[in-house]
Amino acid sequence: MNFSIAIIGTGNVAWHLIPALEDAGHTITEIYGRDIEKAEQLTGRVYEAEATDDLDFSESKAEIFILAVSDTAIVELADELILPEDSILVHTSGSVSLEMLGYSSATYTGIFYPLQTFSKGREIDFSEVPFLLESDDQTTLQKLQKLAKSLSPIQYVVKSKDRKALHVAAVFAGNFTNHMIRIAEEIMNRQGLDFEMLKPLVIEAVSKSLQLGAKKAQTGPAIREDFTTLENHYQFLNYNESVAEIYKLISQDIIDSQ
Repeated sequence: MNFSIAIIGTGNVAWHLIPALEDAGHTITEIYGRDIEKAEQLTGRVYEAEATDDLDFSESKAEIFILAVSDTAIVELADELILPEDSILVHTSGSVSLEMLGYSSATYTGIFYPLQTFSKGREIDFSEVPFLLESDDQTTLQKLQKLAKSLSPIQYVVKSKDRKALHVAAVFAGNFTNHMIRIAEEIMNRQGLDFEMLKPLVIEAVSKSLQLGAKKAQTGPAIREDFTTLENHYQFLNYNESVAEIYKLISQDIIDSQ
């Protein structure tokens, strides 16, 4: 089952989702962007989508309208959209509840959340991306399941309250892990060392954590309660009080979690 789809948004999610949807056999009718030039750039990634900076979609042939915008913009744009009768409006956020679409002009609403981190400089294999879906209307939910299935075999029906918990967990597992690597890069660069030396360690640490479970995979001075090493590391990091405090707090949490 193929759908006609309009995309509202020009960020990283839209950048990856638009060509993936077309490759799956769906038709992208319009791409909305407040900056029309960004919308036009995205139309170049598909066959014949129209770029627009107008939120009046009353004459659109699309059946599904995907809000792929920042969390803070979802409610405002949903309220401003003018949609055709029997339209389905969904957003791609992990933390915004379904009820936030309740005041839109859409006949039906839902959630179409790809649980992945998106950057324009890195390709995404959607067949490995879990999709978290929600709708109060069973027919709409079935359509979203078919849409998700065209991209990935991995999909879950998850209510907003559970999706929020999952999104928080994803921030710890993904965003915070990435930030720790960034701090490691800065420490290495400050010392004039090549970060390439740490890459095998990072790969093994993540792989081992996923295979054994994070609790069993934990190593290092904190889990050993090696307070001499912990204090030496803390003193070394005194050139940056924020990083030193992060080191201290995480080390203490590891000790307390045993």
